[in-house]
Amino acid sequence: MRRRSFATALALGATGALLHPGTARAAAPGGSQVAPLPPSPAHPNGIQVETEVVGRTRGAFPTLRTKEVRTQGEHVLSVEYQVQETGYWCGPAATRCALSARVAAPSQATLAAELGTHTGGTDHIGQVTAVLNSRIDAGQYFTREMPNDPPTQAQVDLLWSDVVDDIDHGYAIVANIVAPPGNQPPGYPADQTVYHYFTVIGYDTDYHTVLIADSASFNGWQIYWLDFSQLASLIPPKGYAA
Repeated sequence: MRRRSFATALALGATGALLHPGTARAAAPGGSQVAPLPPSPAHPNGIQVETEVVGRTRGAFPTLRTKEVRTQGEHVLSVEYQVQETGYWCGPAATRCALSARVAAPSQATLAAELGTHTGGTDHIGQVTAVLNSRIDAGQYFTREMPNDPPTQAQVDLLWSDVVDDIDHGYAIVANIVAPPGNQPPGYPADQTVYHYFTVIGYDTDYHTVLIADSASFNGWQIYWLDFSQLASLIPPKGYAA
């Protein structure tokens, strides 16, 4: 049983879809939607933990299983990573990755149908929360909204607590992010704002970093360490499932 009880969870907002659905699509500087960079095979720095190939998806892209790490400062979950199979299936791919830490995960196509994903993406992180709960243990995942940009210190502290608590109990976190020019994970198209979902599958207290499984594989960056403060800055004004 996880440490956090339902009473401590933040309520899901009732606003419905946000202005920009979370997808691996990008917006041009003028605001119009453009196609994202096509996914690239991982380059030598694009996978920063030990993995093994356990299958294939999207043609030549392998399905990878991360090796679990549990040391005094570092904890990494064993999950299945896949490159997203369409430009707008980052929600299904991130959800699949999180599920794989606990159960045999279904296909991205199955999850896209359950999430209500369309060509514009997956509208709200609450849809991810609902599917995670339907396929794991009902009530274990909660939706955390982070409407403040920049986030408040209380929101940042809660995010770190959720990351540590969830991963220590074997649950990955799915985050809905907005990555504008000047504040992007490695490999992202530097002249575009990317609206995206990815999965947090580990943390390191020595470096205050988090391990990201990123289905977009922008320029070959797939499973990489990210400074926690940057993660906290990327989530507003959206949210995450923890």
